[in-house]
Amino acid sequence: MVIDEIGCDFEQLQTDIANGPILPNVTAEEVREYLSSRYDFKRAQPLEDLIADVEKMLRTWQVQVTHPRYFGLFNPSVTFASVVADTLVAMYNPQLANWRTSPAANEMERHTLGWLAAKFGLPESAIAIFTSGGTEANLSAVIVALTRAFPEYGEHGLRHLKGIPAIYLTEETHHSFSKIAHMTGLGRSALRPIPTDGNLKMDVGELKRRVAEDRKTGFLPFLVVGTGGTTAAGVIDPLAEIGQFCREQDLWFHCDAAWGGSAILSPKLKHHLAGIEAADSITCDAHKWMSVSMGCGMFFCRHADTLAEAFRSSVSYMPGQKVGPVFDPFTTSAQWSRRFIGLKLFLSLAQNGESGYAEMIEHQTCMGHVLREALKASGWRIVNATPFPLVCFTREGLVPVKFLAALHQRQIAWMSEAKLGDIPVVRACITSFRTTEADIHWVVDEMNSLIQ
Repeated sequence: MVIDEIGCDFEQLQTDIANGPILPNVTAEEVREYLSSRYDFKRAQPLEDLIADVEKMLRTWQVQVTHPRYFGLFNPSVTFASVVADTLVAMYNPQLANWRTSPAANEMERHTLGWLAAKFGLPESAIAIFTSGGTEANLSAVIVALTRAFPEYGEHGLRHLKGIPAIYLTEETHHSFSKIAHMTGLGRSALRPIPTDGNLKMDVGELKRRVAEDRKTGFLPFLVVGTGGTTAAGVIDPLAEIGQFCREQDLWFHCDAAWGGSAILSPKLKHHLAGIEAADSITCDAHKWMSVSMGCGMFFCRHADTLAEAFRSSVSYMPGQKVGPVFDPFTTSAQWSRRFIGLKLFLSLAQNGESGYAEMIEHQTCMGHVLREALKASGWRIVNATPFPLVCFTREGLVPVKFLAALHQRQIAWMSEAKLGDIPVVRACITSFRTTEADIHWVVDEMNSLIQ
């Protein structure tokens, strides 16, 4: 009965959000003044009043990313199961660094990740961990790939290598790798950008040429990043070709499928990720297209022993490193103390089932197609090519910044600007399973009225 009541409240909240504004109208100074005037933390306040005030601030002073007309940056509407999961985790506060401390939580995560690893086509021997998000997962890929390519790296660092380790990616690859190159000490010059073709996909011919050239000039190629759905345009690199080249050249093949990887659950869409099964590692974020709350990233690795070597640690105050065939999470992750991240995905998968998830993902894809066709019928030019629900568009004389300012001011929808090559475009991504065809047509009609 209690869960029914909470569920009703949750659905009412979603209805209220859908009928309200998408964007806030507030300055940093206004928020800071409000907080300073009410929260000096010198006196106790009733929790009920505090909850009401915080909820009011969140309802009033943030972009409502769960709004069905938020066509934004992979921030989804969330399943009720994931909200309940976050509450349960906070109540019991399990610590997942060590298996013995939280057997149930660790095994639920292992079970969920193992099921997904099989969907990606990885072998049973593969290992996976939940992460804070895609950046941590991509960082893990770089560290594990370095460990495998350069056995001396773990003990002696980069200074003992006889060249500069090199990572190959495109300008469309997620920019977390720029941060990662800095954090790991590789330096940004270790990032070797590969040109793209007319559809913004990695040019594998250029990849082959660049790797061969770099090997002659002192670089040490070790990692290639193929993307399964780029952030700006939803482009899928030629994963099968990249994987084949990496096998031939003994390079680590990492697939950053932080958003698009969820398509593996859809019988209608998974073929677009063909080749991902050959990856040495995969990034996928459940808090994107799997519609669970932040943050629920995942890192999948074909080479369990290398992952364990990359993050190995032996300390007297932890009971051990391995329980049978299971590594303790603190020895296979960049994290140490770790929240029970995976429950939100476990509960959502269990409640909706595989077919329910496929339906959610395919519905958003369908809405992306509706948006694409409605824009074309209205004279807009579609600039990107992707099977996923991300649409980049423009038209003659359009200045995206000015157009988006008007769009946002009138609370029509939340979209963003992107640059594809040298072309500034409007970027719209269907991120909510609550978005309807009526929402799409209303938005396009309102957009058309802005340019008349």
